Amino acid sequence: MAKLLVKLQRYFRRKPVRFFTLLALYLAAGSLVFLHSGFSGEPTVPGSPRGPAGAEGPGLPYLGVMQLSRGFKAAATMPGRARRHGPWFKSTSKEPAERGKARDNGGTRSRALRGRSGREKEEDRARYIGCYVDNTRRRTLRGMSFFDYKKMTVFRCQDNCAERGYLYAGLEFGAECYCGHKIQASNASESECNMECKGERSNTCGGINRLSIYRLELAQESARRYGSAIFRGCFRRPDNVSIALPASQLMLNMSVDKCVDFCTEKEYPLSALAGTSCRCGFPTTLFPLHEREDEQLCAQKCPGEEFESCGTADFLLVYQTQVQDNRCMDRRFLPTRAKQLVALASFPGAGNTWARHLIELATGFYTGSYYFDGSLYNKGFKGERDHWRSGRTICIKTHESGQKEIESFDSAILLIRNPYKALMAEFNRKYGGHIGFAAHAHWKGKEWPEFVANYAPWWATHTLDWLRYGKKVLVVHFEDLKRDLFVQLQRMVGLLGITACEDRLLCVEGQKDGNFKRSGLRKLEYDPYTPEMRKMISGYIKTVDTALKLRNLSGVPDDYYPR
Repeated sequence: MAKLLVKLQRYFRRKPVRFFTLLALYLAAGSLVFLHSGFSGEPTVPGSPRGPAGAEGPGLPYLGVMQLSRGFKAAATMPGRARRHGPWFKSTSKEPAERGKARDNGGTRSRALRGRSGREKEEDRARYIGCYVDNTRRRTLRGMSFFDYKKMTVFRCQDNCAERGYLYAGLEFGAECYCGHKIQASNASESECNMECKGERSNTCGGINRLSIYRLELAQESARRYGSAIFRGCFRRPDNVSIALPASQLMLNMSVDKCVDFCTEKEYPLSALAGTSCRCGFPTTLFPLHEREDEQLCAQKCPGEEFESCGTADFLLVYQTQVQDNRCMDRRFLPTRAKQLVALASFPGAGNTWARHLIELATGFYTGSYYFDGSLYNKGFKGERDHWRSGRTICIKTHESGQKEIESFDSAILLIRNPYKALMAEFNRKYGGHIGFAAHAHWKGKEWPEFVANYAPWWATHTLDWLRYGKKVLVVHFEDLKRDLFVQLQRMVGLLGITACEDRLLCVEGQKDGNFKRSGLRKLEYDPYTPEMRKMISGYIKTVDTALKLRNLSGVPDDYYPR
């Protein structure tokens, strides 16, 4: 044996090319075996029987086209590794041929087949019902909509629509999600819904002006159970009630759910209960929802629910449904180049992204940015990609505070926020993204003290520089914008040179959060600010307060100072 190994060694030493050729063939053969075993779990074309995993896994919810198990009866029932694309299938004599068809990824037909194969398995969560025509003038699904041009998935669209109580979820252009309660369009060919989802190549997300629509089987019941409507308050009956709230229905067995469901089906964002009468409409100048009454005036028991109030003939109990008010959703670039550059200036973490969302809804025009943030562009801020001097956007986001940068703008909206909240918000953005949160380790580690030491002085100098070098500055406090959005947004739109349409501003009030606002600061188990930090920040607050008052402006709100 030893002599044979010595002979082989001498042979390959003399013939190195042959050695490396044999080695390459050996590695190629191993790779083919590995790839074959990897593809053995891929789903076949529609109609294949479900395998043991599908039978043994109790309560397996379908999330898009990805099946996640919450527990199998025994580990032995779970073959090999879990696959991303769907459940395992029984082995049949036809399996290799069918697998070959499933792996044929060339062209739109194979993508449509893969999409339908995944869609038909969504029994528990949603049911795919077809490809439908859609256009911008008359939407097929007229509820909420949102976009993500980088990470859209079928499950993400379904989940957002289900959370808000919609019956249908539709995907278009591979990245756009629409929700609604009724389908108002005709069917299209399945081959037209062939665009891959931006966030998962294993499924399709509609096509060009074509929606892949799912019916969310459990969405409506789940939303009702946990309350899909938002309570707006008790309001006096408007003078022209039939004009202010045009849709109505007499309900002898009235309840909040019945009235909300009725207005949702009629696709109105407001549901108003008036005893046994249910009325639906939009917030308008006839019914702006700005003057609340004492809730005791609406405290009349519902005929159909003993523990609910249903309002009276004179005082209406109003709820906001999950129907999106589309009167303020259209946005575009300025038709002609802007003559002046207006800055939307703020310290980082002061709510600039949220303010941009509000301005775009209120004016109908895109906002721009001094920077370029791909994540914001992917979430619908189309002005993000334009150069800030392009003149195509209504205002430009900036965090700059130097004299040269400030004097580049003709006017500015200066957004100021409580430094304690702003610092925490920016820290969350830096370590968790625009709507995410920093990890606990970052708060406890050295990152937080260093961040406060560097950023707290910047909070003060940012405001002082804009007050000193800005040509025409409108100061808006973030807290005032939250408390009285209609009035503050009117001021902001006025500076931008746009005539404020009151109905559009009322629409913004109902859509104010959008998809760009962090859902409140995460509650920490401890106060992240040390006494030394608070002493330093309080000094900066007093400096800014003095500077505002010297300009004959109102000082900082009282809640800026720690209690």
